[in-house]
Amino acid sequence: MPAQPSRSPRGARNVHDLSGRAPTAQRMIFGETLRQRRLAQGLTAEDVVRQIGHSASKISRMENGRHDFKEADLRRLLDVYGVHEEAERETLLDLARAANERGWWDAWSDVSTKTLQTLVSLEDMAQRIRSYEIAQLPGLVQTPEYTRALIRANSAGKGEQEIERIVELRAMRQQRLMRSTGKKLLCVLDEVTLVRPYGSREGMRRQLEHLISLADDPDIGFNLVELTRPNLPVQIGTTTIFDFADGQLPDIVYIERSGGGLYLQEEHEVDDHVKGFDRLLIASLGQRATVRRIQDHIKKLR
Repeated sequence: MPAQPSRSPRGARNVHDLSGRAPTAQRMIFGETLRQRRLAQGLTAEDVVRQIGHSASKISRMENGRHDFKEADLRRLLDVYGVHEEAERETLLDLARAANERGWWDAWSDVSTKTLQTLVSLEDMAQRIRSYEIAQLPGLVQTPEYTRALIRANSAGKGEQEIERIVELRAMRQQRLMRSTGKKLLCVLDEVTLVRPYGSREGMRRQLEHLISLADDPDIGFNLVELTRPNLPVQIGTTTIFDFADGQLPDIVYIERSGGGLYLQEEHEVDDHVKGFDRLLIASLGQRATVRRIQDHIKKLR
């Protein structure tokens, strides 16, 4: 079996909405495997170009998961990387074929951007997801009723059929999370998202009751950023951190920005956001206090 990629330092390898297929976690993992094979031989991308003629940008796109893996290209790369044992070569080629396969989320490509498709693939592969959102409850803990109201309030141009497709995709993401053994979700909730209702009072009450029910799951954690507590370090903004098992990938951070999100993989950028999230976590209410506060808000909606 090929060695798992190490957490060696990496350059800026941000993931944007590019032409072609979205970079998925599966392709990122195999691309990281290729990168580690190259580094193990002491080769730069330019060294590889001189030997097989590909452009350095193509090597980079393959290693970043932004390019499909063609078998002919891979066989030439494996020759350069010193992978000559046939069984090992076939194992790597099988991994590449699996990485090239379209994910379950492709069925919703009509209502999802490439940024969202990457997000969903990372949710699927991550061992732990840490999330903080400032304007709404995290998608993985929303009720369909809340989701519909949220979309209608913020995307006036969407028709009911499109809205239902988005609700379906979000529900599928939630189902896969709940069915995953050992996957952890830690949500730092901003209290403003409990106070700002979407939909009817009854619908918002049901949403908060749903949070209470999720808090019983040992794999789901909630902390709360209090609305009136001063000097809270909330300037990290909407942030999601993905951790992966067995060093499959280094940690990846998704930050929400106006006009689209941005995925960060550069080590020092990831570290800055992880430290910011940890500061906010420490300054927030713990699980039990958070549940009590949610219950207080439920009472106000009765």
